[in-house]
Parts: sequence; C-alpha cells; structure tokens
Amino acid sequence: MITAYLAAEGFADQLREELRRGGVSLVLRHERLFVCDGPAVTAAWAANVWYDCQELPVESIGSAAKALRGLQRNWAMYAPRHHRRAALIQERLPHVSAKPIVFPAPAPAAPLGSWALLAPDRLLAAARCRSPFANGAVAFVEDKTGPPNRAYLKLWEALLRLGRWPGPGERCLDLGASPGGWTWVLAKLGAEVIAVDKAPLDPKVAVMPGVSWRGDSAFALEPGSVGPVDWLFSDIVCYPERLLRLVEKWRAAGTVRNFVCTLKFQGATDHESAAAFAAICGGQVLHLHHNKHELTFMLAQEAHAPGDRARCGR
Repeated sequence: MITAYLAAEGFADQLREELRRGGVSLVLRHERLFVCDGPAVTAAWAANVWYDCQELPVESIGSAAKALRGLQRNWAMYAPRHHRRAALIQERLPHVSAKPIVFPAPAPAAPLGSWALLAPDRLLAAARCRSPFANGAVAFVEDKTGPPNRAYLKLWEALLRLGRWPGPGERCLDLGASPGGWTWVLAKLGAEVIAVDKAPLDPKVAVMPGVSWRGDSAFALEPGSVGPVDWLFSDIVCYPERLLRLVEKWRAAGTVRNFVCTLKFQGATDHESAAAFAAICGGQVLHLHHNKHELTFMLAQEAHAPGDRARCGR
C-alpha cells in the first residue's frame, strides 16, 4: 500500500519530521509530495493525504487521461515538474469547478482525486484523498470591509473543515480576542460571544449584537466565572505547551462542548505538543491553508457517538 502526503506550502521540513517521528518509510520525494510505504498515518502538516496510490504508465497524453478517467471523474493536478506535459493531460480531464466559497457553506461533497507526473512516462494517482479541495487549498469570497484583520479566514476554514459552526442561541468564548477577527465571525453567525482580552476590541466589532468584552487575561480566567459555553475559541499567541494546559483546564471543568484553537509555534516546531493535542480523544490537528507556522486543534464533542464517548472515558 502506498500513501502520499502533500506538505503545506513552506512546511515540507515539518511534515518530513512528523513522518519520521511516526516511523513512516519514505519511498520518494517529489518536491512537496512525500510518497511512503504503508497505510495513512496522522499527518497534521499535510495539506492533503493521497490514499491507496497507484503508479500508472504514461505512453501518451491521451492514454494517461483515459487511465485517470477510468478510475474516477474528478481530478486535481499537482505539477511541480514536467508542468507542460501534465497540463496537457489535465486539459483532457473533466473540468472541476473551483469557485471561491461563500461562507457559511458546506465543503464540496464530490470525490476529488489527485495526481502527479513523477516522470514524463509515469504518474502517481490517488482516487481518494483527505481534502475535498485541490492540493488542500481553500479559497473564500473574502470580506474586505467587515473584519478588523485577516484572521477571520482561519476560523472560516476551521469551521468549514469541521463541518459545523455556531449559530443563534449558542454561547461562544473567544480567548485572546483582540482586535476581534474571530469574534466578528461568530457574531455574524448570530452567536452570543464573550470576547476575552486585556486589549479592547475594534470598535466596529465591540458594538455588534451579541458581543460582550471582558478585559481579563485568558489564562487567569476560571471556567466557573463564565459558566457553560457551547464553543471555546482561542487564537492566542503563546507557546503550545501553555495552550495545552489551558485547554485541559477547560476540558476538566466539563463546561465546554466544542473547541477550536490555534497552536502557534515561536521558533522551532514543538512536535511533542502537537502530538499531545492530536492524542486528545475525538480531536484533530490540521495545518489549514490559511495557517502560517501554526496548526489548528478542533474538537467537536457533540459529534461523538455514545461508543466514542465511552472509549474517551466520558
């Protein structure tokens, strides 16, 4: 069995180290694409994972396109080399619409395979991939006037990947909220938002319906002073190890049902803390297309089946 991992752009070293730490055997590297022996493993730094890869001969442009069409309809090309020849093959495949998403909206449901021309006479293809987006890249119809910064794109993408988002009647806690990019997203969705930061919110965000601000330290805030919340969000600039302690405090309190938090790496990548977040039952850690040197932790506890809760010890 062959699995390929496409590194997030600019973070191939992080993915290579993650795979090495996981004991994955590398067969070959094709720029950002790591082709490996064995079934897929958790790979936070992968923009996409290609499952059950097949290597196919390329006798001609037409035969390559025909072979891909025989596997499935929709394909995304990754072509860091042999780009002109790869583009000619892609032109003979059905067109896949890649319009920017107007949030909130569900992720595309149609299967999307991925392929790469490893050499002029052979290609690697996977009919099934982790991401429904070409090479893991998500594009939105952006709001150029409402949010106070571009951090809102990370939260849009996280909620899109999670497949659910807060709405009217739900209570959200936004830790490290200033200037308010994430609070803006949550308020636009109609949720009640408690924004916590020593720095004030952008005035346009502060007056949005449902928004209240607490000028406290996110780390000093006690769960009992807030009460139950449906969602806890954090885009705090801090070491991941400290964020892990914060998340564990709120999980232990049992007053939060869903988490979306950014792990921000300052200097070297803290693979140990990333692995600790990934080990939290029911959680997932991903490098989003709109992340920089950071990962996003997501935990939607309401989505668990009773058996899952039992295995998690709840």
